[in-house]
Amino acid sequence: MSALSVHASRGLGSPAPSPRFASVAGDADGSVRWHMKRNCSFAPRQLLGVYLGLCLIGLAIGGLFWMQGAPYILPFTGVELLAVGAALVFYARHAADHESLVLLPGRFSVACTLGRRTERVEFAAPAWVRVEPAHRDGSLIELSGEGRRIAVGRFVRPELRRALADELRSSLRRTSSAATA
Repeated sequence: MSALSVHASRGLGSPAPSPRFASVAGDADGSVRWHMKRNCSFAPRQLLGVYLGLCLIGLAIGGLFWMQGAPYILPFTGVELLAVGAALVFYARHAADHESLVLLPGRFSVACTLGRRTERVEFAAPAWVRVEPAHRDGSLIELSGEGRRIAVGRFVRPELRRALADELRSSLRRTSSAATA
């Protein structure tokens, strides 16, 4: 259903347990990054190759039937290939969906890309960002502060969202305590 790409950086004050979902980018900037994305079996380019092969085979079979005197097979093959093509376009449009969270000292950036739409939120004071479930346990995680809000965790299994929320809270707390120290 979903996959998690794990990245994080250790330059945030006291030594903490290694993050489960995040990756530490480097000691130079002290950033922590979370990159969550959809788990797709096919990349869009691979999907195009499979679809073109399917078209060749389908049209060849339809052409053979047409030459044998069954002219209605070819139009139905065309309709079928158009329907499959439309479904694959929809799939390919969402194959690159992802959520990216970057925590730097003094700044927390969140970007959610779903299809062609990208929603970005920047929090200038990470210490004041609230991390809570949107509705109930297992629902999306809502990040809010400074009059802005965004929901994350779409690509994490519902039973792991609480652990992700705890890790986000812990990292935000460490960053704010490192900034004041």
